[in-house]
Amino acid sequence: MNFTPVQLAFTSLLRQRSRSILTILGMSIGIAVVITIMSAGRGLDRFIMSEMEVYSPDTISVETKIPSVKKTSTENALGQSTGVIITTIKDKDLEDIRKYPNISAAYGWVIGQAVVKYGENNKTTLLMGEGYNLQEVEKFELASGRMFTKDEEDSLASVVVLGPVVKDALFGEDTAEGKTIYVKGKAFRVVGVAAERGAVFGMDMDNMVLMAAKTMQRKILGIDYYRTIIAKMKDRSLTDQTVTDLETIVRENHDITDPNKDDFAVNTMAEAAEILNTVVRGIIFLLVALVCVSLAVGGVGIMNIMYVSVTERTFEIGLRKSLGAKSRDVLWQFLAEAVLITVAGGIVGIILGAILALIIYMVAIYYDFAWVYSVPISSIILAVSFSAVVGLIFGLYPAKKAASLDPIEALRKE
Repeated sequence: MNFTPVQLAFTSLLRQRSRSILTILGMSIGIAVVITIMSAGRGLDRFIMSEMEVYSPDTISVETKIPSVKKTSTENALGQSTGVIITTIKDKDLEDIRKYPNISAAYGWVIGQAVVKYGENNKTTLLMGEGYNLQEVEKFELASGRMFTKDEEDSLASVVVLGPVVKDALFGEDTAEGKTIYVKGKAFRVVGVAAERGAVFGMDMDNMVLMAAKTMQRKILGIDYYRTIIAKMKDRSLTDQTVTDLETIVRENHDITDPNKDDFAVNTMAEAAEILNTVVRGIIFLLVALVCVSLAVGGVGIMNIMYVSVTERTFEIGLRKSLGAKSRDVLWQFLAEAVLITVAGGIVGIILGAILALIIYMVAIYYDFAWVYSVPISSIILAVSFSAVVGLIFGLYPAKKAASLDPIEALRKE
């Protein structure tokens, strides 16, 4: 009975079951990690996009920046995170931006932290100073009550809107509207409670007290500047021109003649999304590249196993060739063994990768992350193709060695 190289390879692998399983496992783990990383990358991309959905695509921001550095530079990020404070964005900038023809609404933004009290209850929380027209610029809804008005912001009225976590901590099931809380010893009247928003880039938007930016500047922080101005464009098709014009307006207000010395940066949501996507893609590429190295190492393992197999089966090879098997038959048999190992590793790896991706998805959903479960076809093609090529390349040398054995010398080995 004549057996095909694949049948002979399969029979041989079954005889060396333990060794074959360990080799397959080594390949499958690498493939599973590639699939898991690319699946998690897609989920991370969806998560970032959902985090940015709090702002509409036609949102634009004017943020403080350390002069003489790029807005996306490490120097700017580290400088501001370690205490460098730029104090040049003022009310005039906000008013001039509001007057710009393509801006429908804009507000100034500041942030702080404090312990808020009501009776015997207290809560450490974020303080968010924003504009009366917040709802015109970003997605913000109230669960009850109302937003503070323009007159209340202009008159520095002591009114606040509570996040749902703060409301529950201070009032429990009771109504909050109309009650007075204390922020840094100053009395503020509650006029509304925000709807749940969850976390945005790690910041719990439900554990906050929202008050008018001007009120927070003067009564809480004792400052006269904003951290950021956030605005909404009327016509998104004019984004580039709007960015250029706003840069000109703010430069004139700040007496800046050299753009390289800007103490601010004008950013669009589209630009921010692209930057974040580039970062995510870069991380995924790096991780996949590292895993492919591990797959190559797995290929070396296949070569080693096959080489040992050739040495152990020298007599078998000599016997086959003495009975009429040609060198190419032996070559194809050993190549088939290498390919079968990689194919089996690919199948197991795909299943394992899909399971790991599902576990990551379930954990993300448990912690209320906007995640998607997806196993990209590209990840399967990449992982299996790479492993198959590795199997062929690293299985070729042992196969050629087996095919080149002299049958008489091989029989003498026994």
